[in-house]
Amino acid sequence: METWRVGDVEITRVVDVVQPFPPTRLIPEATPDAIADLHGWLRPHFLDEDGNMRLSIHAFAIRSGDARILVDTCLGDKPRPLGLPGWQSSFLEDLAEIGFGREVVDRVLCTHLHFDHVGWNTVREDGAWVPTFPNARYLVGEKEWGFWEHEVDRYAPEAKHDSVLPIFEAGLADLVAMDHRVSDEVRLVPTPGHTPGHVSVRVESRGEQAIITGDLFHHPLQMAHPEWRDTADVDADLARETRLRFLERHADAPVLVLGTHFASPTAGRIVRDGAAWRFEV
Repeated sequence: METWRVGDVEITRVVDVVQPFPPTRLIPEATPDAIADLHGWLRPHFLDEDGNMRLSIHAFAIRSGDARILVDTCLGDKPRPLGLPGWQSSFLEDLAEIGFGREVVDRVLCTHLHFDHVGWNTVREDGAWVPTFPNARYLVGEKEWGFWEHEVDRYAPEAKHDSVLPIFEAGLADLVAMDHRVSDEVRLVPTPGHTPGHVSVRVESRGEQAIITGDLFHHPLQMAHPEWRDTADVDADLARETRLRFLERHADAPVLVLGTHFASPTAGRIVRDGAAWRFEV
């Protein structure tokens, strides 16, 4: 686990699984030749020796005052795609180890409702899917739910039924605006395109700033080529525009950027690199 301090706020990365991916499986234009000139800064952290992207599926546990906030809940103990047909991770045990046990978490926030961000919303008990964190309010974007209420995740259609609807049925879901303030130090930032109501999470404390990207970026190579299409984006054109605006705003700024799928070291800063950008760790 990695931990960062942003003023008075503590952020800890808790991993569910790390998986290698051929870049073209997610970003078709990211062929070996096309990304060859990026190897200097993508390796060894973000590309392995075979040229595969290293994608991490993890949550961020945030301590902000008395609030215990969990951002994204990963895959869960459910059969899912990605070549991972069911497995047992130590995710809940790792959360408990850092003081985020199931009864302690009081806010659960998913940057969006794709299957790999909602999996540990629920666990199976007595033949039913029940909220993993029974004392938490689950913050769901009103615009995000307005889309997914009538849609299913094409990669894992069952996720809506086993990981999202049970939260509503338990009365634990709060529909919130895309700029909702979660605590005095934590608020949502609209970053639409990957999904219609996709948000990132900004942390500000004692003059320091960090932002959790969600799937605005799946991988740091998208900073060098924000124009390349991501096959998982619902609205590819809007996602591209949002990435560009984000890069322009945060390049060379004292803002710690934490990628929701970036393998360790996970956090860094965006710096200008000629006509594009790179992720500096």
